[in-house]
Amino acid sequence: CVVFVGADFVVFLSAGLISKMGFLCWYCVDQASIGIVEEWGRFLRLAEPGLHFLNPFFGQWLAGVLSTRIQYLDVRCETKTKDNVFVQLLCSIQYRVVRENADDAFYELQNPREQIQAYVFDVVRASVPKMSLDELFEQKAEVAKAVCDELEKVMTAYGYNIEQTLIVDIIPDASVRRAMNEINAAERMRMASVYKGDAEKVLQVKRAEAEAEAKYLAGVGVARQRQAITDGLRDSVLTFSHGVEGTSAKDVMDMVMITQYFDTMRDIGNSSKNTTLFLPHGPGHVRDVAEDIRNGLLQAADFH
Repeated sequence: CVVFVGADFVVFLSAGLISKMGFLCWYCVDQASIGIVEEWGRFLRLAEPGLHFLNPFFGQWLAGVLSTRIQYLDVRCETKTKDNVFVQLLCSIQYRVVRENADDAFYELQNPREQIQAYVFDVVRASVPKMSLDELFEQKAEVAKAVCDELEKVMTAYGYNIEQTLIVDIIPDASVRRAMNEINAAERMRMASVYKGDAEKVLQVKRAEAEAEAKYLAGVGVARQRQAITDGLRDSVLTFSHGVEGTSAKDVMDMVMITQYFDTMRDIGNSSKNTTLFLPHGPGHVRDVAEDIRNGLLQAADFH
């Protein structure tokens, strides 16, 4: 008979051909595989990749074939952290059969995937409860190393080698994820408020400095305006007194004050944002207005 192990099918030759070959069977083991040969139900030897012959009349037969390629197993484990947060850990285990110990892998374990999964559960549920949720995210490499060390210690005796162990995902409960997002959003809002407050503070300071500078310049302008008005009034009084005989400085000042009074009333009337003013106005009150203005100026001069 002819046995093709890698292709997973068996072809039996004719009886005449078997008699010519001395009642031998030959078979092929493909690359990245290892065959298990038994004799009368007992392990005989390992069959490396290539062509092999068996004598069925001596009880020799191919019991099975194991792949030596790297295999992976995803294990999802639920546990809780030190701060009582339930999380799911997704562990990815990469393992392979050790070629020299393939007989142990074939005979010792009936289901190696379930065995690996059980040890992952045991290590994860012993390590994660010692960490808070933040520490778990920061130290997930340590959890993966603990799982890998434990699996290597156990699975090596069964003919398996653990190539790599990865914690590919940490999934907290949905309510915890929402709370974490809200905390993060609140922290960012707080920082934004601090930056906004600092910006408003700078803006207020600059605005106050600008207002102070504007008021100072306005005061300088008003002082210069009043100085110019005083100089103009002085020149007007002197010119009018010299040009018109019999007039005194008091008469000229009264006339100037009355003129400014009427100019002020005209400007108030022409203003787009005029306000109603109730002032005594009439022929008899003009003199009183001039007298009040003059008295006010004299009192201001006496005060200074």
